Amino acid sequence: MGYMLRRFGFYLVAFWVSITLNFFLPRFMPGDPVSRMVARLQGQIRPDQIEALKESFGLSDAPLWEQYLRYLGQIFTGNLGFSISRFPTPVIDVISSVIGWTFLLGFVSLIIAVVIGNVLGILAAWRRGGVLDSFVPPLLIFIGSFPYFWLAMGLLYLFGVTLGWFPLRHAYEVGTAPEFSLAFLGDVAYHLILPATSIVLVSVGGWMLGMRNTMIATNAEDYIVMAEAKGLRANRVMMQYAARNALLPSVTAFGMSLGFVVGGALLTEVVFAYPGIGYTLLAAVQNLDYPLMQGLFLTITTAVLIANFLVDIVYVRLDPRVRVS
Repeated sequence: MGYMLRRFGFYLVAFWVSITLNFFLPRFMPGDPVSRMVARLQGQIRPDQIEALKESFGLSDAPLWEQYLRYLGQIFTGNLGFSISRFPTPVIDVISSVIGWTFLLGFVSLIIAVVIGNVLGILAAWRRGGVLDSFVPPLLIFIGSFPYFWLAMGLLYLFGVTLGWFPLRHAYEVGTAPEFSLAFLGDVAYHLILPATSIVLVSVGGWMLGMRNTMIATNAEDYIVMAEAKGLRANRVMMQYAARNALLPSVTAFGMSLGFVVGGALLTEVVFAYPGIGYTLLAAVQNLDYPLMQGLFLTITTAVLIANFLVDIVYVRLDPRVRVS
């Protein structure tokens, strides 16, 4: 419990630092969104309306410390202000409407890459020097060396434009109303194939190589030699003794990757016009929508911190040495 409380305190401090930076960075930038809106409207807005807009976007003339305290109060009540590009929609509503698509794309891609990569890494290390160990890792690392957005554009051009096998954009057919039905779920899965494949192809090599190297080191441990000397079946030694302990570093890596699910597929979403966090962030930058940018950055940071804290909890249960230390 003491270990978990220390970790929780660490993440609280990290969260406070992130929201503080999120508050100050836009205010250190030249100009403000309201001035840009007024310039675009070319005098069609009254002074009292300008002041009301500034108040809505948290840009009052109050002292900085007072603005900061008001900002903290808004954060903990879920009030992130109004989106400029989608005014008067609240930022929290914009984020809630797109974050589900990012979770779907990122989580599906991550699970597929982790499962395939770890299984291939276990088999390659257990049969070290075989065909799987000699040819598959270099091939996957070569594919993973390409920028994932470049690979996404290649897949889109080949299978979407040239062959016409998959849709070119969006998360479902344009004009379709989202509903919980097999037809709609199938349409979502069909649109998910290309963007998820581009992420999996880039990341699966790293998962395989990491598991292979950890598994090779684990195979040299005394308890593996003892299990083999006892005459246990090879599959049991591989899975219950070697792979079970070799998976511990992958749990940590999985937690870190899970946190970056929210912000890790930004350019992939842009390439496929996938309506997630990345595509929305690009639109916010193009429209100088500072409140929405702040909300998106805060969402990404919070997701990373929560995922890492959950991994710390799981790691304590998986590895007794952490509890002892």
